[in-house]
Amino acid sequence: MKNVYKGVLCIAITFIIAIIPTPQGVTPEAWRLLAIFIGTIAGLILEPLPMGAVALIAIAVTALSKAVPYKAALSGFSNSTIWLIVSAFLFACGFIKTGLGKRIAFLFIKMFGKTTLGLSYSLMAADLVLAPATPSNTARAGGILYPIIRSLCSVFGSEPDNNPRMIGSFLILTEYQVNLITSAMFLTAMAANPLAAELAKQTAGVDLTWGTWFLAGLVPGIFSLILIPLLIYKIYPPEIKKTPEAPEFAKKELKKLGPMTGKEKMLLVIFLVVLSLWATTKTLHNIDATIIAFAGVSLMLIFDIIKWEDVLKEKGAWNTLIWFSSLVMMASYLNKLGLIKWFAENVSTFLSGMNWGMALILAMIIYLYAHYVFASMTAHVASMYPAFLAVAVTAGAPPVLAALGFAYFSNINASMTHYATGPAPIYFGSGYIPLPTWWRIGFIVSVVNICIWIPVGFCWWNILGLW
Repeated sequence: MKNVYKGVLCIAITFIIAIIPTPQGVTPEAWRLLAIFIGTIAGLILEPLPMGAVALIAIAVTALSKAVPYKAALSGFSNSTIWLIVSAFLFACGFIKTGLGKRIAFLFIKMFGKTTLGLSYSLMAADLVLAPATPSNTARAGGILYPIIRSLCSVFGSEPDNNPRMIGSFLILTEYQVNLITSAMFLTAMAANPLAAELAKQTAGVDLTWGTWFLAGLVPGIFSLILIPLLIYKIYPPEIKKTPEAPEFAKKELKKLGPMTGKEKMLLVIFLVVLSLWATTKTLHNIDATIIAFAGVSLMLIFDIIKWEDVLKEKGAWNTLIWFSSLVMMASYLNKLGLIKWFAENVSTFLSGMNWGMALILAMIIYLYAHYVFASMTAHVASMYPAFLAVAVTAGAPPVLAALGFAYFSNINASMTHYATGPAPIYFGSGYIPLPTWWRIGFIVSVVNICIWIPVGFCWWNILGLW
């Protein structure tokens, strides 16, 4: 019954916006599409139905209402960026199925896990290595690393109801926060990143390739990855500082996994080749990133690393394909119909008299803290990214600078709450962290990340010649 009420609320939101008189300078089709778009975002947040179902309904309503032509309603399914993220899901399937993801994590723990801080950096390094091939931060943090962290806590006798501060609280908090940073560093590390890249192209004409995204995020990302675990170590320290049991635990788990299999070796080679080709697009070659990904998936099928049945069963990939396609289609036509430009021109009047640097920084900070009302990074990107980007560019900010800033903030904005993104309820739900502590440390981390990504990021992107 609760879902029925949520569905009625989404329909009511759409209807109320649709019947508001169309503002001057906006076409009826654009206003109608905006109503459907906002109703869809409400559906993604409230979830009266699964995201894919909400998206399909949105596509149908968009076409039937003639907000866009019939063929245009399906145009999102032909977007190459969407198929790139589907391919990345299939790579993640290979890492999980072969056990290569766990092996990588245990190897880092074995090498660097002798201290509690070193153990946190080991988990961070594993997350960083897995991030380019795992477009779901929930799959990476929740499916691969969380079970390992939970097992490590038990090894040290640190349980939610017994000695949580011994080591468990620290590892849980640290891995959650660094997962957001690794998600920001790669185009294929979080499902909404390609959406942001596509919206940047449609809204400001900015082409954020895989290589550009990675190179731009490298320096501020490394700063954050080094400083955030240290920060948490200082403000919420574990009770034990030495962890000689961790490498031994990792050795036992690696022994259970046995020698590296042929499929793991082949997957590693394929992944490194794909990664290299992604990173050198438009510098050494002009092969589209999606075609490279398709080639990698094809090789995984040929060498039996994954089977066609695995492809068909990868619900996350096909679910993403559907909801992603609907959002890209609607965002694209909101821009083509002139609504984004109209919004930017009106909001920019409030920023008149302010130089573009201050206007951009203020907009980025507002954008980040607006995530307190979101439970999905995807919904946040879809509803706010193009509008804020358009406002910043209209205020005079360099398009690439603004596009990158909002793109990276679309990940680190999830640091604050226990419902901000998929891994949040998993890690908070473990019971190691009291709610006030989660929010307090999350806010502190958000401030530190702002102080890293704005000054360091802006300077680094200027050195790269991006603005």
